[in-house]
Amino acid sequence: MAAPSATSDILIDNIAQLASPAGTHAPLRGGDLAAVDVVPAAAVAIVGGRIAAAGPRDAVLRDHGELPVLDAGGRAAVPGLIDCHTHAIFGGDRAAEFELRAKGADYERIHAAGGGIASSVRETRAAAASGRLASILDRHLSWMAGHGTTTAEVKSGYGLDRDTELAMLRATAAAHAIETVPTFLGAHSVGPEFEGDADRYLDFVIDEVLPEAAPLAEAADVFLERGSFDRAQAERYLRAAAGHGLQLRLHADQFSEGGGIELAIELRARSVDHLEATGPEGAARLAASDVAGVLLPACVLTLDLPRPPARALIEGGGIVALATDLNPGSAFCESLPVVNSLACMQLRMTPAEALAASTVNAAWVLGRHGRLGRLVTGYDGDLVLLEADDWRHLAYHLGGAVVHRTFKRGVAL
Repeated sequence: MAAPSATSDILIDNIAQLASPAGTHAPLRGGDLAAVDVVPAAAVAIVGGRIAAAGPRDAVLRDHGELPVLDAGGRAAVPGLIDCHTHAIFGGDRAAEFELRAKGADYERIHAAGGGIASSVRETRAAAASGRLASILDRHLSWMAGHGTTTAEVKSGYGLDRDTELAMLRATAAAHAIETVPTFLGAHSVGPEFEGDADRYLDFVIDEVLPEAAPLAEAADVFLERGSFDRAQAERYLRAAAGHGLQLRLHADQFSEGGGIELAIELRARSVDHLEATGPEGAARLAASDVAGVLLPACVLTLDLPRPPARALIEGGGIVALATDLNPGSAFCESLPVVNSLACMQLRMTPAEALAASTVNAAWVLGRHGRLGRLVTGYDGDLVLLEADDWRHLAYHLGGAVVHRTFKRGVAL
């Protein structure tokens, strides 16, 4: 919804390896997820923000040698990374809760005691009241761009009232250096004014917030989990959101299986995210469907949760995407390269599968797979130069300065 308007004409030359998920279709499943086209001694020409040519440097230079040249210095290039699940707009932090977890408190106990989401709601409302939301979001997006992200979904859900939720969506929908995709997470938790009455809170969200939120968002999301919303409540919210033309997404199976996968399939949701508690039957059902499973390994690491069934989903032919889950409580991580590393080490994904899951398949989740996620002619000129001559360093270099430069539509960020 909020794509940057700036574009640049540029020829990026002297690329050691140009690595892009193979094929032209999306989403990628099964063995296709592991296929990467790697072109040595490559170049990319970007004209008007779109890729005019990408491939062997001699051919690209022959047809586009008149463009301003940037020497990649023998570095590898991959497509701009796409973060399809973030909570990147929030006030304050939860460093104190991180310390409590380090001392043995678990996430659900902190949430029940008034911490967790409730803590971020207080801080985010204060940030909205003081007009700081846009600057906070820009700061977080700049961190993400520094780690190779060129497009990011951003959820509301830390307002849980009318004014703050709308302010979060408006800030996300505005123009930023990277492309932003607003999602209305009005059903993240029960607003504090409703004293734990989820049904009454949903009445308020559906009747008084959703009609104004829908024009500002592309999707709606719900946290289907014990302590938040059950399946029936999630279905009521999502059906109302679908009635306003929004795509549907779910947080589900983070701590318990509550019917989220079945609901996502029934409602033809775009994705169901988390899946740390998903068992073999749920994984098989999801793999056989057209609903993507978005995996969040930084959250798995932070909360020490069971690992989601990545291999079962991939080998069953499912749609798998990766994302940071950037948020102040359970995944204070803005780096998709770190997520790629964790996917390989924790979830037994290969570097090629992780690359496709954070480019082509993430673009599919966000409805942008026709122009994002690959380094091919006609796609947006979104590209990441790595501080290495081998593209596999994206996952291999754990937590290091692996990104040399990020380009959005040909513009260096």
